[in-house]
Amino acid sequence: MAVRAVRGAVQLERDEPGHMHEQVSALLTAILERNGLTPDDLISVWFTATPDLHSDFPAVAVRKLGITDVPLICAQELDIAGAMPRVVRILAHIETDLAKSDLAHVYLGAAAALRKDIAQ
Repeated sequence: MAVRAVRGAVQLERDEPGHMHEQVSALLTAILERNGLTPDDLISVWFTATPDLHSDFPAVAVRKLGITDVPLICAQELDIAGAMPRVVRILAHIETDLAKSDLAHVYLGAAAALRKDIAQ
């Protein structure tokens, strides 16, 4: 079993807690499903949010999924001129037998434009 990191991002339509929870939950669920993972495979999860998101912590969405024994941390993304607004990014550290090249990084909706080279 190896330790790997898998990425993902989603652009929110609006800065509201319920919408953030829905979108972040969908993103983490897609990351798990597309990589054949379960919550037990998670080691830790980093979340970043663009500076225009401040209605809630993205990690709250994961706790609402019932994932309570995985370390989570939230941080603010750099405020770069011209960057895509209202984006939550995930960097999840996992235990898996997948090779790095077999990992499915997940960029939902408009966030797919952030990493056209790896977005699934």
